[in-house]
Amino acid sequence: MASPVIIRTAEFVTAAVKPEQYPTDPLPEVAFAGRSNVGKSTLINCLLQRKKLVRISRTPGRTQTINFFLINSAFYFVDLPGYGYARVPEAIRASWRPMVETYLGSRKHLSGIVQLFDLRHPPTVDDLKLWGWLQSVRIPTLPVLTKADKVRPAQRLSHTHRAADMLGIPSAQCVGFSALTGKGRDMVWETLLKWMGLSAAGKAPTAEPDS
Repeated sequence: MASPVIIRTAEFVTAAVKPEQYPTDPLPEVAFAGRSNVGKSTLINCLLQRKKLVRISRTPGRTQTINFFLINSAFYFVDLPGYGYARVPEAIRASWRPMVETYLGSRKHLSGIVQLFDLRHPPTVDDLKLWGWLQSVRIPTLPVLTKADKVRPAQRLSHTHRAADMLGIPSAQCVGFSALTGKGRDMVWETLLKWMGLSAAGKAPTAEPDS
């Protein structure tokens, strides 16, 4: 299935733990947040149609930095470290909140956040804490319900309603996503382009396919 946005270039730029390590160019950014093992790397790779740009680890909690990826030399995808994995040392788990809140609260070029939730399960306490904080600071947030292909078709709607009710939003605002089928990818891109003020047909996000 072709992507609604043609990706010319996608490259890892830097890993950061403090503001002075962030990229300095004034390009729009979209960040991706979610608990460990919810499928952030898979979603980003699917959106960009790259299999290995963002490393997919079998060990949850492995990503412990804020990772910046430059797309088409026009905007950034920002992969935030996963949260909520009990086996990560306490000191590292404790550092997650100030590191991420500093980024979210200070980044002028942040266009919005994609927060991921596992459709198979209700949002966790950590999920709801982050969601509530993002709403309180009024950062545009798109809830994406991952692993939709792992839920029986007859149950997907009820699981979506359950998540939406817990988030306090209409279920239509949630995007169900499957890396297996590509379901939801176009809807995610539509929101991201709108946030960043870009067009899929414009110069910034559009490019020739890889040869």
